[in-house]
Amino acid sequence: MKASDTIRQAIERAVQTGELQPGDPVDEAALAAAHSVSRTPVREAILQLQAQGLLATTPRGGAAVAKVDIQRLFAIWEVLAELESLCAQLACERMTDDEREQLALLHRRAAAVVKKGDREGWQEANQSFHDCLYRGARNPYLREEILRARTLTGAYRKHAFGALGDLGSSYAQHGALLAAITQRNVDDVRYLMRLHMTPGQGIRSVNDVLVNLPRELLV
Repeated sequence: MKASDTIRQAIERAVQTGELQPGDPVDEAALAAAHSVSRTPVREAILQLQAQGLLATTPRGGAAVAKVDIQRLFAIWEVLAELESLCAQLACERMTDDEREQLALLHRRAAAVVKKGDREGWQEANQSFHDCLYRGARNPYLREEILRARTLTGAYRKHAFGALGDLGSSYAQHGALLAAITQRNVDDVRYLMRLHMTPGQGIRSVNDVLVNLPRELLV
């Protein structure tokens, strides 16, 4: 793997985990030192991420994690819900029996996290559940597009979940998805995943999302 690809993935992980937040600068010197390379592959990685919309150019010529305006944020969430819905449909059609059992096992394990009210633990359990579906869908390009959209909006989804999210409700939604996948009910799977990926429905819910998003994250 090229050094620029390794650095690009490191930046993407930092954004995914919240180590880098929207608006945070990307330190070229620190990245070059951490990967024992010159600044050239670092700049190549930054250019790639700028082309993807994950990074933006700062007034002084550096790079920072891109902020998203409200209109674009809801547009990306709308697309993400459809992409995840398609992925769930393909997984429903293509998963092996062993993969379905693995999905069920992940769901059972997550019950303890929900019982404790562990939101950080739920984020990990939720990602594991979705990762299992991505593998089962047998479409790596679709997975890449989903992860790109999740990375672009991850910080915003986290705050939206803080405003609207309920661990018990999210766990129940996973349970309904699991049941539909087990029964190979494609129509229900698509509907349930679209519902699961929508941060809030209705004017009240949308307003709750907006008022709970920190101003420093928005354009």
